[in-house]
Amino acid sequence: MPEQTTQDLLASNGNRRILITSALPYANGPIHIGHMLEYVQTDIWSRFQKLVGNECYYVCADDTHGTPIMLSAQKQNITSEELIAKSHIDHQKDFGAFGIAFDNFHSTHSEENKFYTETIYNRLLENGHIARRTINQLFDPEKQMFLPDRFVKGECPKCGSADQYGDNCDVCSATYSPVELKNPKSAVSGATPVLKDSEHFFVKLQDFEAMLKQWLKTGVSQQMANKLNEWLDVGLQEWDISRDAPYFGYQIPNEPNKFFYVWLDAPIGYMASFKNLCDKTAGLEFDDFWNKDSKAELYHFIGKDIINFHCLFWPACLTAANYRTPSKVFAHGFLTVNGTKMSKSKGTFIKAATYLEYLNPEYLRYYFAAKLSSKIDDFDLNLEDFVQRVNSDLVNKYVNIASRCAKLVQKSGGVMHAEIDHPSLLKEFQNEAKQVETHYENRDYGKASKLIMSLADKANTYIDEKAPWKLAKDEATADEALKVCSMGINLFRILSIYLKPVLPSLVTNVENFLNASPLTWSDIQSPLLSHQLNKFIPLMKRVDIKQVEAMVASSVEAAAQISKTTKKNNAEKSTKIESIKPEIQFEDFDKIDLRLAKIISAEHVEGADKLLQLKLDIGEGEKQVFAGIKSAYAPEDLVGKLTVMVANLAPRKMRFGLSEGMVLAAGPGKKDLWLLSPDDGAQPGMRVK
Repeated sequence: MPEQTTQDLLASNGNRRILITSALPYANGPIHIGHMLEYVQTDIWSRFQKLVGNECYYVCADDTHGTPIMLSAQKQNITSEELIAKSHIDHQKDFGAFGIAFDNFHSTHSEENKFYTETIYNRLLENGHIARRTINQLFDPEKQMFLPDRFVKGECPKCGSADQYGDNCDVCSATYSPVELKNPKSAVSGATPVLKDSEHFFVKLQDFEAMLKQWLKTGVSQQMANKLNEWLDVGLQEWDISRDAPYFGYQIPNEPNKFFYVWLDAPIGYMASFKNLCDKTAGLEFDDFWNKDSKAELYHFIGKDIINFHCLFWPACLTAANYRTPSKVFAHGFLTVNGTKMSKSKGTFIKAATYLEYLNPEYLRYYFAAKLSSKIDDFDLNLEDFVQRVNSDLVNKYVNIASRCAKLVQKSGGVMHAEIDHPSLLKEFQNEAKQVETHYENRDYGKASKLIMSLADKANTYIDEKAPWKLAKDEATADEALKVCSMGINLFRILSIYLKPVLPSLVTNVENFLNASPLTWSDIQSPLLSHQLNKFIPLMKRVDIKQVEAMVASSVEAAAQISKTTKKNNAEKSTKIESIKPEIQFEDFDKIDLRLAKIISAEHVEGADKLLQLKLDIGEGEKQVFAGIKSAYAPEDLVGKLTVMVANLAPRKMRFGLSEGMVLAAGPGKKDLWLLSPDDGAQPGMRVK
C-alpha cells in the first residue's frame, strides 16, 4: 500500500483494516520478562487501534521446529509433539495473565503452516529462486546427525580460547565457520565430529536486491534502513533453507531426509495463525490481508536481533510467492535489568510466571509504556525506579483522583452532579485526545504516558484548590462539593480512556465503578452528568520494594537449584573422560608453579560473555586473572574463596587487560565447572607440590 503519514492514518480512524504480529516465542523454553517487553508493546498498539474504532487483528503462534526442540524432547524422554503441546499451554497462561489479547495464538506445527510453507517453497522453486549445492559440514558420528553452529564447541581459530561455539568467539569476538574450530566437540554427545558432504537448498536472495531497496524506503524506519542498506551494499548472499534428518520440522516435498530450516517456516506462522483465525471467523477473508494487491495494513513487531531476517529474507520470499509485503516492520532493543544483561545468578533473569507470583502484571505493563519509544534503543528495567514510577504515577496521581472523589459522591447517593464545574479544564483534557492518539500511533508510549500524567497532576491540583472535603462540611456548600467531585470523576474517566490500552484490567474495574462499560475513545467528548455510580472499590495497591526483593531472591534460588541439578545430572550421565595427555618427566612438572590464591575481588568483564576479572592474593602480592568461569559462578560468590592458580604462567595481553596467570577448574565446561579448592587451614601463597 502507498506510504501514509500519521495524520493520514489518524484521520481515517474507523476505516482501517489492520493485521499485527509479534515475533513467535520459541517453544523450547518459558516466557520471561525480556520476551514480555515485545508482547506488551504490541498489545498496547493493538488495543489502541481497536479502541479508536479500527478493524484490527493481533495474531501470534509458538515457533515449534528445529534441532533444540528435538534434543530437548529426547532429554525429557518425551516426543517433540508432547514438548511443544506443554509449552503452548504454559505460554498461553503467561500471556493471558499479562493481558496480552491475541485474537489468535496458534502453532507453526499445524496444517495451515505446512500448507503455506510448501506453497511458498514451490513458488520459489518454480520461479527459479532455489539453488542446490553440496556443502561440507561437521557430523556427529555417535548421534548420526549434522551439527548446527551452536551445537559444536572447540577452541577459537583466532585467539585459541577454549569452549567456544561454532559461529563466534565470546573472548575475541571473531566470527568463523564451525569447520574452522580447533579440537571441535559435539555439544550433543561430546564426540569428535567429522566432516561430511551434504546437499543443501538455498534461496537466491540476490535476485531480490532491486525489490528490497525499493521496499526499504517505506517498510522500515530510517534507522533500520541505514543498517539494512549496509548489507545490501556488500552484496546479498544465498540463504540456506534446508536441514538434514534427523530434524523436527516439515520435510521438503519430494526430497527424502531433507527438512525445511525452522527460519523458513517460522514467519510463515504469521500467515498460518491468521488463516486459522479466518477459518473460525465468519466474514474474515485471508486474501483480503495477504494478497499482493491487499489494501489492508500489515505490521510486524520484532526484536532488533532479527531485523535482517524480517526485512530482507521475509519480504523477498513473500514477493516471490506473489503475496504482499509488510506495511512496516517495527523493532525494539533488548531488555536489561539494573543496567546489565538479565542474570540468573543475580535473580534478574525473571520468568513471567515468577513475576506473577509477586507482582501485579499491570505494574510492568505501565513501566514498559512509560519508557518505550519508537526507537531501537535497549530498555532498562531499573527495579528501584520501577517501584517509584508505579507508586508515583499510578497510585499517587491517577488512582488517587478517584479515591478522593468517589467517597463524597457516594455520600450523596452515588449520583453525579448535573453540571460541569470547570468547563475549560474539561475541554483541555478532551483536546489532548489527538496528541495522545499521535503518540500511541507512533509507538511513543513514553510521550503518551508523560502527557497523561501531566493531566493527572492538573486534576489533582484542581481538587486540592477546591478542597471538596471542606465544602462538604457545610450544608450551604455541599452541592458545590458534589459538583467538584463529579468534575474529578469526569477527569479521571478521560484519563482512564487514555490509559486503557496500557492498563486493560485496571480500567475494566474502573468501568465497573463508573457503571459505564465499555469505555470508548468517543466517550472522551461526552461527560457523565446526573450519572449513577457503583460502589467504589480500591483500584490499585502501592508496590512494596520487599515484593521486588522477594521476586529477585526467588529467581536466584530457582537458578541455583537448576544449576545444581544440571551439574549433578551431567556428572552422573557423563561417561566421557578426557584422555590423559602424553607422559612427562618430574622436571617438566616442577617447572609449573602452582600456588594457593585467595580471591580478593571478582567482577564482570564488559563485552565478554564468559570471563570474570579476578584479583588474587598469592602471599607475595596480587595478580590479575581473566578466567572463563562466568557461566558457572556469580562474582559475589567467589570473593574470599581459596583456589589454585598457575602463578608463573607468562602474562597474556587481552583486549580487556593483562591476565597474569590461570586458575584451575575441572569439568566439561560452561555451567559444569568446579574451581579447585584446598581444605580449611591452607593459606594464600602456599605452593602445591
